[in-house]
Amino acid sequence: MTYPQNTPSADDMLKMPMGELAQMPVELLAALQGELDHASKQLKAATARFNTALEVRYATRAAEARRACGKDTGTVRLVDGDYTVVADLPKRIEWDQEKLAQIARSISDSGDDPAEFIGIKLTVSERKYTALPEAWRKGFEPARTVGSGKASFKLEPVKAP
Repeated sequence: MTYPQNTPSADDMLKMPMGELAQMPVELLAALQGELDHASKQLKAATARFNTALEVRYATRAAEARRACGKDTGTVRLVDGDYTVVADLPKRIEWDQEKLAQIARSISDSGDDPAEFIGIKLTVSERKYTALPEAWRKGFEPARTVGSGKASFKLEPVKAP
């Protein structure tokens, strides 16, 4: 897609008063949106490639430094020339839900409160909620809060009939 010659750059847009930007012809807004989408995709790809390059360069040294500290995960600092490289490998924990439920029952059966150790988050999928009979939905309403996210707008060319 070619863009009009007078399409402002991202830098121009950042300096432009919001009212002036909002009043631009829709064709320029659509062109600017296209340029921003393209730049965003390029930045994501470049960032991923750059992060991979850092991993290739420092992953082995970071793993050795963690091993020397007696740990498999966490943050270590490496020196490379005049720079300190902060290498972080976060710990990611996943719990088997069925086994935790069994453990919770065992704790409860022993007379203790499993809520002291195990958090439980109850949720209802929106698809299942809307499929409930009206009478049931009314019972759920006091526990349900509906909010909204950030509005977004995308300009797309109108398709000819």
